[in-house]
Amino acid sequence: MSNEAAVATFQLELPVPRPGLWRRFIPAGENLLVSLALGAMMVIPLAEIILRRTLHTGIQGATPIVEHLTLIVGMLGGAIAARDNRLLSLSNIGGRLQGRFQVAGRIVAMAVAAAVTASLAIAATQFVVEEKGAGAVLAYGMPIWVVEMCLPVGFGLITAYLVWHAGENWRGRLAASALAGVVILFAARSPISPGRLVWPFLFALLVATLLGIPVFVTLGGIALILFWGIGQPIGSITIDHYSLVTSPSLPTIPLFTLAGYFLAESRAPQRLVRVFHAIFTRLRGGSILVTVLVCAFFTTFTGASGVTILALGGLLMPVLLHERYKEKHALGLLTSAGSLGLLFPPCLPLILYSIIAKVPMKERFLGGLVPGLVMLAATAWWGFSRAPRNDQTKQPFDWPEARASLWEAKWELLLPVVAMVALFSGWATPVEASAVTALYAFLIETVIHRDLKLFHDVPRVMTECGLLVGGVLLILGVALGFTNYLVDVEATQRAIQWTTTTIRSPLVFLLLLNGFLLIVGCLMDIYSAIVIQVPLLVPLGLAYHIDPVHLGIIFLANLEIGYLTPPVGLNLFLAAFRFKKPLTEVTRAALPVAMVLLAAVLLITYVPWLTTALPSWAGR
Repeated sequence: MSNEAAVATFQLELPVPRPGLWRRFIPAGENLLVSLALGAMMVIPLAEIILRRTLHTGIQGATPIVEHLTLIVGMLGGAIAARDNRLLSLSNIGGRLQGRFQVAGRIVAMAVAAAVTASLAIAATQFVVEEKGAGAVLAYGMPIWVVEMCLPVGFGLITAYLVWHAGENWRGRLAASALAGVVILFAARSPISPGRLVWPFLFALLVATLLGIPVFVTLGGIALILFWGIGQPIGSITIDHYSLVTSPSLPTIPLFTLAGYFLAESRAPQRLVRVFHAIFTRLRGGSILVTVLVCAFFTTFTGASGVTILALGGLLMPVLLHERYKEKHALGLLTSAGSLGLLFPPCLPLILYSIIAKVPMKERFLGGLVPGLVMLAATAWWGFSRAPRNDQTKQPFDWPEARASLWEAKWELLLPVVAMVALFSGWATPVEASAVTALYAFLIETVIHRDLKLFHDVPRVMTECGLLVGGVLLILGVALGFTNYLVDVEATQRAIQWTTTTIRSPLVFLLLLNGFLLIVGCLMDIYSAIVIQVPLLVPLGLAYHIDPVHLGIIFLANLEIGYLTPPVGLNLFLAAFRFKKPLTEVTRAALPVAMVLLAAVLLITYVPWLTTALPSWAGR
């Protein structure tokens, strides 16, 4: 799979410098460390289960150890994403400039980005110094500040990589470094009061965002500027970042994602496509069911629709074209189907929403099942409506082929069962259940099928997973700082008061909420949207007596459509890359499916029992 599979990127197009000796050893060390950290995250919860069941004991400090391993994976993975120039960005205007304008734009953008990340590194250093003075211990006598050092080190590495990408030679890199230093010194020693500089700094950040700086830099920069403008210490951003990334449930995100990556990087996609094709081959438009089911399966476990499109697009496009679908219909279906698994457990956004909204994960998982099926059915219906009427490609049902394909893919087909049994049986915590799922996927692909070689492929797959997780956790950590700024200035309370005074009907509120979330989906990626918007919307939902589980599914279902809407619709960019089509063509192809999904979202919104029935039944 190409490097773009792990994290969607659409930033400045930069040449790849020829690596020197240090450029080989440092990346190899980073890759090894992130792989070891992920491996330890998988092994420690499994050891906890075994020790608890057999010897009625456990590992001292197992929970905080795993939580801090998540911090290490997040910072190292973020550094690797910066190293490979694969951090998520909102704009590619800088890459479209020509000649000297492109060079200048690149230097300015990366200088602003480096100034922000260097400031975050300074704030993280202050945080670690304070933690060292507190003398807290993680486990087995290890001071907790030693592990927390990964925060300033990680931001420092990211700063260095951003400067490296500022130019093709040392002249451009030195210019970006000097400009970043000037920005930091001006902010620290300017005779002008910070409050008067907030808007000029925000404008400069906006320009840099348009030129292609990473999303986490934009969000972190906003938080830094706003806190600095009101005279609050910027160290609070690091505290927020640390508290979020080391929260008890967050390790489920990298572990479930790791399970999905083991599948996506093996031959599991081919085996699953063969199964569904064999089962549904007799139906007119049977390839539609193949497409939506396989795509939903993979997105559920990888949490990244981009991985689904890139891993499965080359397999499924020929199947659709063979059944004589028009290319534009096949393109629209594949672009849209990549996000279909977002409402099914244990998808990454579903877990993240549970953590931010403080809703029990099991309730959220159960609440997403029926709405997820509604979204899947809506997409399949659209595909069936575009099936050729005079289809002559149908084949008689082949029982031997169906049995053979089922037998070959039986282990992958059992993966959701393993995950759900581990989650809902009560014998494992959510983190332990995610570790069981990751181990199961690892054993399937390395021991049973032997698609992945232990020392050749597994470290590469774990590095890709760490890169994705690191890029996401960077966004989440700094976005929480911006969210807490809104709390400090009482923006949440004012929004609740204004909304409840202006809008009396819950039905009208839900309609306006859908419109607002569609706009959010157009402008923000799903992860930063969750961290920034959820703390505002949950109190609003409670004010209108909307079930928190129902509100969460409405939120995620709308953001699922956000993957199909410009300017930040990830699936649009990735489909354009994968199928080598203009972005405008991909957008036109996906728009009809997005309209159908919007109708499904309205159904989910105004028929709440679709979401609440299963959690209510399970709670009896």
